[in-house]
Order: sequence, then structure tokens, then C-alpha cells
Amino acid sequence: MTETPFCMVLTTINSQEGCQAIVSRLLSAQLVACIQTLPISSHYRWEGEICTDQEILLLMKTQSRHYQAVESAIREVHSYEIPQIIQIPVMDGFQAYLHWVETVTLHPEERG
Repeated sequence: MTETPFCMVLTTINSQEGCQAIVSRLLSAQLVACIQTLPISSHYRWEGEICTDQEILLLMKTQSRHYQAVESAIREVHSYEIPQIIQIPVMDGFQAYLHWVETVTLHPEERG
């Protein structure tokens, strides 16, 4: 699969405190440009049981080259044994927005 320059990363968490820890860590490290949070109901199988939980879905926009660092940062602060951390390639988008994502996620030494 060909890597696209941009992606969305999705994760879920069960507390506002955990959500804020992820948001703060990723934004302060300039690993993501934007994080949207939504309350959701999750239905899944875990250890042979069907479960339903109220969670928070985090939708994060970044450059694909940052995915491994984003995943690592989420795993460091996430409370779940096996958190959902999924990368979705962005095939296209409004160019001004994608330029903003690129600019915001450049580390200081990369800025010209």
C-alpha cells in the first residue's frame, strides 16, 4: 500500500481525564494538528463476553510520517490493555487545510 502524506488516527478512551492526557501530550509535542472528541457507545467482545461501554472517540489529524510517534505517545498514557489505535490514510482533502496540518506538525528545526 502506498503511503499518503496525511492520515487520521483514531483511538477511544473511557474517561475525560485520560482523554485530556492524550490531547495535551500530542498537541504539546506537535505530533498532531487537531483532535476532535466525541462521546460514543462502544459495543465489542472482550474475553468471551459482549460488552457495551460509554467512551470518548478521539479523531486526530497529522502527517503519516508521525504515526509511529503518535501511537507510542498514546500507548504511554492510555489506560487500556489493548487500546484501539488505528491509522486511516487521507487520500485527498482541501489543500489549504492539509497545508495547515503540515505546518502545525512541523518540528521547530524543520521550519524554514
